[in-house]
Amino acid sequence: MLKLEPGTTALLTVECQNGVVGEDGALPELAAEARGSGMLAQVAALVDGAHAVGVQVLHAVAERRPDGRGANSNARLFRAASRLPVRQLSGTAAVRIAEPIKVADEDLVVRRLHGLSPMAGTDLDPLLRNLGCRTLVVTGVSANVAIPNTVFDAVNLGYRVVVPADAIAGVPAAYTAEVLRNSLALVATVTTAAEILEAWAQEGP
Repeated sequence: MLKLEPGTTALLTVECQNGVVGEDGALPELAAEARGSGMLAQVAALVDGAHAVGVQVLHAVAERRPDGRGANSNARLFRAASRLPVRQLSGTAAVRIAEPIKVADEDLVVRRLHGLSPMAGTDLDPLLRNLGCRTLVVTGVSANVAIPNTVFDAVNLGYRVVVPADAIAGVPAAYTAEVLRNSLALVATVTTAAEILEAWAQEGP
């Protein structure tokens, strides 16, 4: 049975922002998968459940300045993103957390202007340590890049990582299943959103 102590567990949403998973996101195929598969709804349910039992919620947001200063250009992915019609510009609607996810006053938003991982070179690790977090529940997109980066970085830094399989998405959908089976399951606890919510319900507020 999955055990998750609310006081030492944090829930992280990765790039669950309008410009990525919203209806008018920059990556329509990924957005369609995130919404159509129910992944975004599962993330929202986990966020609500975390709020109910006092689990700290953090939202990792990828954004860039209008002038692109400080952004990476050393990979095809970065160069392609800079040419997309929807850009993740700081302060715009594109970098707001997408519905139906609810952001509470006590949530922390970790923004980054560079790289592939919400954890490398950001405030995320020190924030988690200051919060006393030992277990990190990772949700969001994409299973192609940011989710594996986050999981591997967190494991390397000594965190126990939990990945709800139905609360992450990538494209194609079959690839997400392969990443879970052949990579993430080797270093993290792969479970479901329902099992996490049940574990939190058993612990109580």
